[in-house]
Amino acid sequence: MKTLRLSIFGIALLCGAATSPDDRPITNPKSLSSRPNAKGGPLAVDELFYTRTIAGPSWSPDGREIVFTTNLAGRLNLWKVPADGGWPIQLSQSDDRQSSASWSPNGQWIAYEQDYGGGEYYDLFAIPASGGAPSNLTNTKDVSETGPLWSPDGRSIAFSLKLKTFASVNVAVMDWPSRSVRQLTHEHSEDHGWQPIVWTRDANYLLANRANVGRTDSSVFRIEVATGQAEELTPHSGQVLYTVTSVSPDGKLALIRSNEKHGVGNVALLEIATRKLTWVTDIQWDADPGEFSPKGDQFTYSVNEDGRTELYLFDRASKRATRMGFPLGVSRFAGRPSTFSPDGSHLIISHQSSQRPADLWIYDSRTGSSRQLTYSALAGLDPDRIPPSQLVHYRSFDGKIISALVWVPDNMSRDGSHPGIVLPHGGPTGQTVDSFDRTAAAIASRGYVCIAPNVRGSTGYGMEFQESNHKDLGGGDLQDEVYAARFLTETGYVNPKRIGITGGSYGGYMTLMAIGKTPDLWAAAVEEYGIINWFTMLQHEDPALQAYQRSLIGDPVTDRKVYEDDSPITFIRKAKAPLLVLQGDNDIRVPKEEAMQVVDILEKAGTVVSAHYYPNEGHGFAKREDQIDAIRRTIDWFDRYLKGSQH
Repeated sequence: MKTLRLSIFGIALLCGAATSPDDRPITNPKSLSSRPNAKGGPLAVDELFYTRTIAGPSWSPDGREIVFTTNLAGRLNLWKVPADGGWPIQLSQSDDRQSSASWSPNGQWIAYEQDYGGGEYYDLFAIPASGGAPSNLTNTKDVSETGPLWSPDGRSIAFSLKLKTFASVNVAVMDWPSRSVRQLTHEHSEDHGWQPIVWTRDANYLLANRANVGRTDSSVFRIEVATGQAEELTPHSGQVLYTVTSVSPDGKLALIRSNEKHGVGNVALLEIATRKLTWVTDIQWDADPGEFSPKGDQFTYSVNEDGRTELYLFDRASKRATRMGFPLGVSRFAGRPSTFSPDGSHLIISHQSSQRPADLWIYDSRTGSSRQLTYSALAGLDPDRIPPSQLVHYRSFDGKIISALVWVPDNMSRDGSHPGIVLPHGGPTGQTVDSFDRTAAAIASRGYVCIAPNVRGSTGYGMEFQESNHKDLGGGDLQDEVYAARFLTETGYVNPKRIGITGGSYGGYMTLMAIGKTPDLWAAAVEEYGIINWFTMLQHEDPALQAYQRSLIGDPVTDRKVYEDDSPITFIRKAKAPLLVLQGDNDIRVPKEEAMQVVDILEKAGTVVSAHYYPNEGHGFAKREDQIDAIRRTIDWFDRYLKGSQH
């Protein structure tokens, strides 16, 4: 465990190779290596996907149990486990995904959200903490209620509320005894929404974030629950991000994140009475606040340095921040509503890496020691058999530095004969982080060199970088993907005639744009729920996503040429690569009509195309059997067209 002496007024440096995105060293492609590994070879798909997903833990009020979401039985349902360790017990059962569990203060109930067939219109439920039949608290077909937060006195539940026909999300409160719902905010702007974050201890106020859909501007509000009166705590001019994550037990301080400094997220303490900000960090990488401890003597924050995170525990008396010392990868403060146990002595952490799936860990704040609570990996999934990720940096067409994760298969000869795969991420306001990636592990272990770049438009590298693809989707960001493919060939492992591309959502869009605009580069492609036509997307997608789309590419009338230039349908008839399309029937983000257009156009053009549609799935496949089917189809497609006899 390492301890850093910090000033409350900020820190300048962190452990790592680069102090900022501008300092990232350029990687020599030939420096990448393939491990000699007697255990190397194809990983069993079933072992990868029967390895469980674990997320969303919540402490019981007595600190003895933890409820969390896992697909241990094949569906994302609620389970609970003793905090001291033991076999988890299934608490709820549904064919639909359940998440955001939150324990009532008296320990008798657990509230959570559940959708229907992947359609992303959620109801709130409550189930007895000891087990039993769940109750649907909202039961609204055309309203989505998410993120239940119990008030400290247990008399109310705050949550986010969205009408199906409206773009905006608002804050609502349910009276627990009567189950009556009262809406506190009434946002009518199409491009803004609210999210309740934390109650004050007296249960009189909620702290909430109001943000635009483009994630370029937000502010912190304090809402009086009795009247609904909202008071802005971070008034500002221009587009600046301010978000709150926690409030001190005495209600005087809020722990916030803002990109006021350098255009990059930093952590600050906000004095609520005076609006004064005291900066905790002053760095060039994204820092995110966590929560205050129950006594208010400590708080947490994390730093995302190039897709790898470090966790810190800050002691307010000594003004010392202790790095919690989890291994390389992605670590997160995982508890809901707090990572701290009720007595403040322990914290619940989620940790994963490219070779180890996400598990929950219990961190002892007194000793600095950690113990693993859950074990999500199947016994046969030996981490030493999984090709590790390698972080690289390269310059794109205009000199901009791009970060990427690369997986090089074991026992590979550097003879330029092997296939490669580019893995564009979703978003575009997203980031590929150094987490456990089942798709990359499955493909790389079968002899494909994989690269996942964080192209312009990605988060994690400052607001200027995030906005650098606005009204240019499929332009500079596509070239960043093209240069990722070039990096693969420059490693000396990959044959430039045997490169494929696959991704979902915006990664699916990028896949379609790639094979249409740069058709000679790609030998095969698999796209999952990707956009083909921004005009038809605007007609069929959810109103909130319509607003998000406008924030990226403008108005379809005044910016018509942008819509045309940024739509794969403009170029897709030039595609040469055989394409596999995978799509959920109930997707509200990228509706099924988009996939159907792709298939129809390419069939008429005589291009090799195949499609498979998944019933009762939405944006991304939640059911284990569908996840397995999708990766098997993907592997078979690439094996056929990148490893087949034509090469």
